Amino acid sequence: MGDTASSDPFVQRAPFAVRHIGPSEVDRAHMLKALGLSSTAELVDQSMPSTIRSDRPLNLPPAIGEQDVLIRLRELAAQNRPGRAMIGLGYHGTITPPVIRRNVLEDPSWYTAYTPYQPEISQGRLEALLNFQTVVSDLTGLPVSNASLLDEGTAVAEAVALARRSQPKGRVVVLDADTLPQTIGVVRTRAAAMDIDVVVAEGDLVEALQTHDAFAVVVQTPGASGRLAHHDELSAIAAKAHENDAMVIAATDLLSLTITESPASWGADVAVGSSQRFGVPLFHGGPHAGFMAVREGLQRSIPGRLVGVSVDADGTSAYRLALQTREQHIRREKATSNICTAQVLLAVVASMYAVYHGPAGLRRIAEQVHAGARSVAGSLKAGGFDVVHDNFFDTVRVSAPGQAARIVAAAREAGVQLHQVDADHVGISVGEDAGPGDLVSVCDAFGVAWGGHPYGGLAGRSRADDYLTHPVFSTHHSETAMLRYLRALSDRDFALDRGMIPLGSCTMKLNATAEMEPISYPGFADLHPFVPIEDAQGYQKLITELEDWLAEVTGYAKVSIQPNAGSQGELAGLLAIRAYHRSRGEEQRNVCLIPSSAHGTNAASAAMAGMKVVVVKALADGSVDLDDLDTKINKHRDDLAAIMVTYPSTHGVFEESISELCAKVHEAGGQVYVDGANLNALLGLARPGAFGADVSHLNLHKTFCIPHGGGGPGVGPVGVGEHLVPFLPNHPLLAEAGPESGVGPISAAPFGSAGILPISYAYIAMMGADGLTAATENALLAANYVATRLADHYPVLYAGRNGRVAHECILDLRPLTKATKISVDDVAKRLIDHGFHAPTMSFPVAGTLMVEPTESENLAELDRFCDAMIAIRAEIAAVEAGEWPADDNPLVNAPHTLAQVTADEWHHPYSRSQGGFPSGRHTGPIAAAGQDKYWPAVARIDGVYGDRNLVCSCPPPEAYED
Repeated sequence: MGDTASSDPFVQRAPFAVRHIGPSEVDRAHMLKALGLSSTAELVDQSMPSTIRSDRPLNLPPAIGEQDVLIRLRELAAQNRPGRAMIGLGYHGTITPPVIRRNVLEDPSWYTAYTPYQPEISQGRLEALLNFQTVVSDLTGLPVSNASLLDEGTAVAEAVALARRSQPKGRVVVLDADTLPQTIGVVRTRAAAMDIDVVVAEGDLVEALQTHDAFAVVVQTPGASGRLAHHDELSAIAAKAHENDAMVIAATDLLSLTITESPASWGADVAVGSSQRFGVPLFHGGPHAGFMAVREGLQRSIPGRLVGVSVDADGTSAYRLALQTREQHIRREKATSNICTAQVLLAVVASMYAVYHGPAGLRRIAEQVHAGARSVAGSLKAGGFDVVHDNFFDTVRVSAPGQAARIVAAAREAGVQLHQVDADHVGISVGEDAGPGDLVSVCDAFGVAWGGHPYGGLAGRSRADDYLTHPVFSTHHSETAMLRYLRALSDRDFALDRGMIPLGSCTMKLNATAEMEPISYPGFADLHPFVPIEDAQGYQKLITELEDWLAEVTGYAKVSIQPNAGSQGELAGLLAIRAYHRSRGEEQRNVCLIPSSAHGTNAASAAMAGMKVVVVKALADGSVDLDDLDTKINKHRDDLAAIMVTYPSTHGVFEESISELCAKVHEAGGQVYVDGANLNALLGLARPGAFGADVSHLNLHKTFCIPHGGGGPGVGPVGVGEHLVPFLPNHPLLAEAGPESGVGPISAAPFGSAGILPISYAYIAMMGADGLTAATENALLAANYVATRLADHYPVLYAGRNGRVAHECILDLRPLTKATKISVDDVAKRLIDHGFHAPTMSFPVAGTLMVEPTESENLAELDRFCDAMIAIRAEIAAVEAGEWPADDNPLVNAPHTLAQVTADEWHHPYSRSQGGFPSGRHTGPIAAAGQDKYWPAVARIDGVYGDRNLVCSCPPPEAYED
């Protein structure tokens, strides 16, 4: 694939695919020669079964250039009419400080980073997440917060599940009728599969707790209507719940908590919500970072990730993920949750918003918002309208019998979006971005003058205690200080802007600037998810086209982009299968077969979907054992619901038997779920929906270029065959979001994380059919090239036909560990000294490294990685030969910090240069990425110490003195 000439006589333009795919034609010729091949087509023929190959090319529009796609996306953004968003319902107008927008949201050092499983090279984002946890913990008054969840609706659902695990008696959860309607929908969707009864209490919650034997009660405060309950009312609810051994879940608003008392003060056990209004754009519903904080005793049950403080090998304080790391892969169907990603990038934005403004600034913003709401309420009351609630923070509900539609339409015409509750009521939610002109427009729509005496209050719940007292929240209020703080943190991290991240199954590839730029466009970034559908026409066109393109490349009849993470796509697909069987009167079908090598989220998702997990054995070559599959099918023929398989397999090979496996399950009445984690090996060559699968989730943050953002955002669309289309997700607030017969909402917003869909739209539009196919072929080529170069140094654990791997390969370190005690962890940490993020460790096989180089890395970077791995193998040989002690060598001491190699004393049996510059020192022009030395911020971190001494919020400055 070479450059093609543009029709522009003055410019020679290369197609985008040439920019995206790292190896040049010369590089590819070299790589193919190393494999003994003449073309990538020959490699595909050797590695991929002909039975699954597509019989036609992809039917996609012709590829367009970067400038053309940006013009197209500007046009689509301009077709949205955001107005001033004053609808509320959990989504609020906010202002993203430009220093944060440009230096976090739009900075590849933040958005191209991976989940901080390697903490030594993740200290910057871990500190930012610890700040986030501190913000949530301080404002909610609860001692432990996680490092973010996917959105508010799913956070409430996760809290309900936590309560069910912690308080197993009963099967009823009581929800405040003033809970956000989308949250009620998400909880109902989850509860239906988990044998939980949802009671929405219209009246007194204390009375509801006397009537129902509930294990939990959810209280929304402030409510969806804006109502702010009195302390005594909330305390009575909590007291009654605790008397009944039920847990109290507060769904709350972080900004309101800067001026109102904390949930902990009135007895809540768990607090959840969204941090969106802490500087995160509306994004038409997402991505936004949900949160959860819990009382003491629940920290080991909290879902998601938890950042804790530990120490490194030198005794220096350092951050790491605590307790829950990769929990799904360990506990599988017994995991506390199926979520494998968070919303790290958005949590970082929210935490930096708090750092930038500090406690006084946040309080000032909250008081401004509250004052705006009071001024509107007073003006409307003076004009003869009834204000429904006397106490509120930012949302005013107004009674306007028979006039609601007219008022909302008039406001919309003036550029303000309000909430029509019903024919007689209007909701007005004041955000940080609402100015006097907007308040005037609201009052004009009601036909009254703005400026009446302020009305309403905080129900006597004004906050008196201090919060955010750690120095980090009082240090960086000037733009200079903030800019330098962000730069200092990003310098401590390793992301794709520094070098390759060869993570198997995670597909860390180029996130092109042209793909990223449009997410900040007005019209995309500032649109509320519940505007009238006619005001979201740009998004509607983008979503429709993107869903159609994804259906085409996967071979499915229909795709829903609502699930806002791969785990949620898994759940949506399994719920569709469950609903399909029930629609046919086969409610007994509840067994989900899962190969022993599967991703851990598969089993956790199956359990959440109300299915019973039955494991199918794998053969020595990593493929599914068809004999054991037959045994399990025969045993569960009458209650078989589905099988979940990953293709290519989790072991990185194209299994020959996939079509036969699909046929066996179908013959027994089950459905086939193909996990889309490895779709980067299939695009343009094979379609899961055409070779036997019924449903798949796709990872837009893998195959389709949405960046990982340090551990989120992600998007996990679900694609289904024609018979499952009626059971895709829908939404209670927007009929256009899905079929009326759907399973309910999976995410809080109708279109999930709509704000980052322009990234994948741009990628497909610029690559076109040929580009996507070429990307797949080059991903296969890169993986096989790496496997071939390293095969003489590390055994490649699994291979398919003709000894070829798919898009990733597994390097087996177990024999070396047995001989030398050098572990997979030692190799991973030593790679840091060479300037690399480690491959995936000990998954799917303990003691191995799973390498996925992707199509985006050029030959120089692939060779640099291979050279590093070969050099590490030589160091292991030196340990094996006794040249270095097993307990004092460059591997067990890795990674080496700058402080260590420049210290006055050095007592190791190898040189400082060997420790800190294993790839050699480079001078002169930088010839390749990674030759500019990266130094980890800390030495190897003691994980056990961190779990035994759990600290999950900013420790006092004295803790850092040593």
